[in-house]
Amino acid sequence: MAPKGKVGTKGKKQIYEENEATQKFYTRVILGANAIYVAVNLLVFYSSSTFSTWLLFMFALAVYVGSYRSMSAMAKPAFAEDGSLLDGGIDLNMEQGMAEHLKDVILLTAIVQVLSTISSYFWYLWMLAPFRALHLLWVTFLGPWFMADSPSAPEEVNEKKQRRQERRQMKRF
Repeated sequence: MAPKGKVGTKGKKQIYEENEATQKFYTRVILGANAIYVAVNLLVFYSSSTFSTWLLFMFALAVYVGSYRSMSAMAKPAFAEDGSLLDGGIDLNMEQGMAEHLKDVILLTAIVQVLSTISSYFWYLWMLAPFRALHLLWVTFLGPWFMADSPSAPEEVNEKKQRRQERRQMKRF
């Protein structure tokens, strides 16, 4: 059952600690997925590894580095000279934030990378990321912009009203 009342806000220290735990978790996910991929492709199936196998591995590494560095930059805390915490950084566990999408990209890449040890065709699942980005772009920006009602044509001002307005403007000058 959901708690009643106002949702409490998080303090700087709590955000800092949760961000540290989140970054530690995603570091482990990245290292685990890479360890499995390298172990299977380097040790077990080394003879059947192709250039595309290693190219896709480099692609995954680039995605991991870009996403993780962005998350780290968002969660960077600020400390005072005496060592006290001034700012815990942006909350990485906030719903509907950019960090949520970065975490999704890391998880998608890890899942695809591990599944690709079974078959290289699993790399096509990574196409879900651009489709998701296009969907978000449409839902949040393009769709409302294209579907917005066009401003209605101004009503015709009858001649009497127009003369009155002209007279009022002439009196002002």
